[in-house]
Formats: sequence, C-alpha cells, structure tokens
Amino acid sequence: MPVHPFIDPVAITLGPFRLHWYGLMYLVGFLAFWWLGTRRARRPDSLLTPHQVGDLLFWGVLGVIVGGRLGHVFIYNFDGFLQDPLMLLRLWEGGMAFHGGLIGVLLAVAWYAHRLGVSFLRLGDFVAPLIPIGLGAGRIGNWINGELWGKPTDLPWAMVFPAADYLPRHPSQLYQAFLEGLVLFTVLWLVSRKPRPTGLISGLFLALYGSFRFLVEFVRVPDAHIGYLAFGWLTMGQALSAPLILIGLALILWSRRTPGQRATA
Repeated sequence: MPVHPFIDPVAITLGPFRLHWYGLMYLVGFLAFWWLGTRRARRPDSLLTPHQVGDLLFWGVLGVIVGGRLGHVFIYNFDGFLQDPLMLLRLWEGGMAFHGGLIGVLLAVAWYAHRLGVSFLRLGDFVAPLIPIGLGAGRIGNWINGELWGKPTDLPWAMVFPAADYLPRHPSQLYQAFLEGLVLFTVLWLVSRKPRPTGLISGLFLALYGSFRFLVEFVRVPDAHIGYLAFGWLTMGQALSAPLILIGLALILWSRRTPGQRATA
C-alpha cells in the first residue's frame, strides 16, 4: 500500500525568500494561462492581442488571490475570521477556495470586457480553456502537501496519508487533478479550436468543472469543522458546484439556440 511521502511544503529557499509548493503551483497555472493565451492570441481571428492577454492575466491574478482568499475565509472559516480578522491577510498560512477565486476571475473578466468594449461571454469563452492547467496544478499542490485527502477505501490504488491516519484512502487530490486539469483542459481546448456559438465554451467549463467537483466530493472527506450540510452526504463543495452545473447547462442550451452569434476563437 503506497504511503504519501513527507514533502517539505517549502519548494525553494533563497535566503529569507521561501516559495511553497502550493505557491509554485499557482505560478505554473499563471504561466500556463499566459503561454496558452498568447499562443491563441496570435491567431488571425483572436479576440485579444498577446499584449492584452498579459493585461488580462494581471487582473485575473488579482481576482484569483483576492477572491480565493475571501472565499476560503468567509465560506469555510468564518468563525476563525470573527475571532481573528487579521487572518484574512496571512496568505502564507494557506487557504484558498476555488469558488471564491472563480467569482474574482469573473469580476476581472467583466471589468476587462467592459474596458475593451467586448461581450463578457465572448471574453469568457476565450479565457475558459486557459484555466484548467492551473486547476490541475493546484490539486497537485494539495497532494504534495498531503491535504484534502479522500475517504477510506480498499481499491488497489488507495494511498495512506499519515497526516490523517494509517487507513488506505482515495487520493482524491489526484482524481481532481486529472478531471479538473487534464480532462477539462483537453475538452475545452479541442472544442475551442474552431469558432463556436457565444457562451458555449463558458458553459462547458462551468458544467464540466461543477460535475467533476460534485462527483469527487462523494469520495473526499469534508472539512471537519463543516461536515455534511444535509442528507448525510451533501458537502459544501457540492452545494457550491450544483449552481455551476445548472448555469453551465443553461449557457450551453442558450448558445445552441443562437448559432448566429459566433464567438471569436
């Protein structure tokens, strides 16, 4: 039975500077966004120029960090915030939430779309395929840190996480890295290679991410201080992902009914 190895959470130390693995995974995601975005921006039918991709990345990074931190604190650790409001600023202690980061990114995209005078959904369709690599990298960071493990199982690929106990468990972080990272990226990148109806790519992103997250939550241990919200199985992650699935499906249906509105690739 494989045992999760102890990996120093600090990946690089240069004097007083310390880069944690989780932060390094964020850097991987941002670089992937920039590289893929500038590659796509060189196409003659691109909505953005390579320079504009860099500008959008700057605002997107702010959205991810601010939104992700606020989401983690107010959704998953509000009691801790009430006891110690300054914890909100201690980013080095960890704690980022995808759904909060998503809201931050959506606000950044909405602001930049307004600045450029383009449709929010068209810009969202451009951005969506650039995100999954960062999501997958973030889950790899969770695995490296030995956190957010799954429920006990007797499956042959189960792994022991000593930080939890010595029971074989689902490596749920790797499930999410595969689904939210590799699978989601592959689907969105291939579908978006040709112009599609406005909103289709954004809808696919929301529906697929929400579905993947909802499913993996069944084998992932919920946050200890929150537990299950209802029915003995509904987690906070599922409650937050269900609306994404519905909005994503609605966008897909809407886009298919308005095929004349073609999104720029």
